[in-house]
Order: sequence, then C-alpha cells, then structure tokens
Amino acid sequence: MMKIKIGIIKAGTAVLNAVYAFMKFLPVRKKVTMLSRQANKPSDEFLMVRKGIKLRDERVKVVLLCHTLDGGAASSMSDKIKYGFHMLVQMFHIATSKVVILDSYCIVVSILNHRKDLKVIQMWHSMGTMKKFGYTSLDTEEGSKSEIAYAMKMHRNYDHIFASSDAYKDHLASGFGYDAAKIMTMPLPRLDLLNSEKYEERVREKIYGIYPEFKEKPVILYCPTFRKNEEAFARALKELEMAVDHEKYCFVAKLHPLSKTCAGEEIATADEFSSFDMLFVADYVVSDYSCIVYEAAVRRIPLFFYNFDMDLYTDGRGLAIDYYKELPGPISGDAREIASAVESAETDGGYDMEALGKFAEKYVAPTKHATKDIVDFVFSLM
Repeated sequence: MMKIKIGIIKAGTAVLNAVYAFMKFLPVRKKVTMLSRQANKPSDEFLMVRKGIKLRDERVKVVLLCHTLDGGAASSMSDKIKYGFHMLVQMFHIATSKVVILDSYCIVVSILNHRKDLKVIQMWHSMGTMKKFGYTSLDTEEGSKSEIAYAMKMHRNYDHIFASSDAYKDHLASGFGYDAAKIMTMPLPRLDLLNSEKYEERVREKIYGIYPEFKEKPVILYCPTFRKNEEAFARALKELEMAVDHEKYCFVAKLHPLSKTCAGEEIATADEFSSFDMLFVADYVVSDYSCIVYEAAVRRIPLFFYNFDMDLYTDGRGLAIDYYKELPGPISGDAREIASAVESAETDGGYDMEALGKFAEKYVAPTKHATKDIVDFVFSLM
C-alpha cells in the first residue's frame, strides 16, 4: 500500500511540474503571494503584512490565498478536488510572484521546481514551539510517515525561515530539516498587537460588551492543546472545572477547534472570540503543551501547566523543550493543585513574575516594530 501511495505522489508531482513549467513563462510581476492552510480566511498577521506593504508601495500586488484541507489525506473526495483546483491557482501566483510568504506547509511550494530568483519565506504560524513537529516528529503517533514526508518533499524550497528568538532557532531548524543558518530572528506581527494598548482597549471593549461578568471577577483562561484521546481529556477538563472556585473566578476554556469535548455548565467558552483575543482579559492562563504560553508570557500573564497526560503525550509525539526546566510556572497533573496554585498567586502573590519575564524575553525577542521589520525584509528581496 505504501508503494502505491508513493507512486501516486511521484506521478502527481511530475504532472504538476509539467503544468508549472508552462506557467513559469508568464511575466513576473512586482507581487507578493501569501499562502496558508491554517484557515479559510487570512490571519491578522497576513493582513498586517499586506497593509505594511501597500503603505510602503501601492504598486506592489499582494495576493492572499487561504484554504484548509481538513482531514488531509482522509478528507472527502470533493474536498480534495476543490483543493486540487486551489493548488492550480497557487501555482499561477507563485510563478508570477517575486516573493512568497507561508505560515504553514504548502504542497506546491515544496514539490515544484521554482525559478531561481523566487524567494520563499516561511513565517510559521506559532510564536514559539512546545511540541516536536515536522521532521522531528516523523513516525510518531501524531507525526507524519517518513516515506510520505520525503516523497512530498515536506518543507523544502524555503529561502528564509522566521523565528521569534535565537532560542527558537534550533527547534525550527530541526523541525523543518534545515541548517540553523537559514533561520532568522524575526518575531511574528502579532507581537505588535500584544504590545499595543489601543488594540488591547479595543478587544477588551468588545469582550466586556458581551461578557460583562469578566470584569467582575478574575478570569482563568484554559487553553489546552488538541488530543486524540477525547475521553481522557473530558475527564481532566471536568476535574479542573470542579477544582476551580466559581464564586471567585470566571473560568473560560478555549478548546481546540477539532475537539469534540463539551465544556461543563460552569465553563464559559466565549465562542465569539479566539484564544488570542481572550489574552487581553485573562488574569491567569492554564495550558499544557500549547504555544499560546509564549503570547501569554509576553503579556506577563501568570502561567500554570496542567499536564495530566504528560507520559502519554511525550511518548506519542515528544516535546521540543525541557518541560520541567524551562517552563516558568507551577506544573501538575492534579487539577486541585493547579487551582490551589492560582489561588495562591491571587491571595499572597505566590507567583514568580521574574521567571515569567525571563521566559518571555528568551523565547520572544522584544521589539516594538515586528511588522515593519518583516515588511522591510520583504522589500529587500524585491
């Protein structure tokens, strides 16, 4: 079966490269194409970079192509066909662009033979890394099969890869399969939002307009990573719900979009807002292996780590950092201990804010102009 899959991939790659060979005769424009499989609409970061480019030079054309393929190889045939046509659109714009910016893996960027003067930037969607990914997670329970990854030339053809800090470079280099020299310290545009008082006020106003109770009591924000074992996660979520004192705190859980677990009656989900939005009203953040901890750390929100399935998770995929050494807050698989640690931080200041600050500055290089730096670099490539 694997040989058949590899054969289909090779044949498909040859066909696409044949079509692409003709597209490369089309005239190249002063154009930047931004591609994503993260969502069906552009991220704030893509929009921020586009705005920065257009403010600098309106003559530069910026194309945003965002399309998910939920389920990947297991997706429906109709979804695969739709994505196939989307790939042709991607190919046309790549062939006629000077710069391509990605925030995730893109099939046609990796498998096609591009012009030598095309520049491809991987602006990975995560502020930092917690879990192994890409080539460091091959053949694990949650990773890709190595035969498929190499046949698909996963993460090939990148000229530049952005990292939020020097401390993040080795993790990205290993995950993408590149020498560390390819990695540039260039924090994501969302750092500008995390540092913006105007943006904070605007988001808070929207959230408080719908959830005024979040102003009345401290907000505990729970942002867990996605797990395939939904049954174990549902139990852990229930235990955390029971451990939190709901008379004292508002408990908000932002579950992964793919999660089918239902939150309990005393848990707010604030479906109108993203996890990122909720960072602007959160007083405490509870997570596990999610990269939102880096964004919370930038905002100096006390972090707590509820790792109830640490052994299972590390065996299934593995972590990219020394979990117990690097993380700046209390760590426990016991929901009651996590709730108690939050209360301690609330009542007697029992939280190491200095460690939190050092963690933030280590993994996210401080800057007040992240978007401008990226736009400057894009123009240097054109």
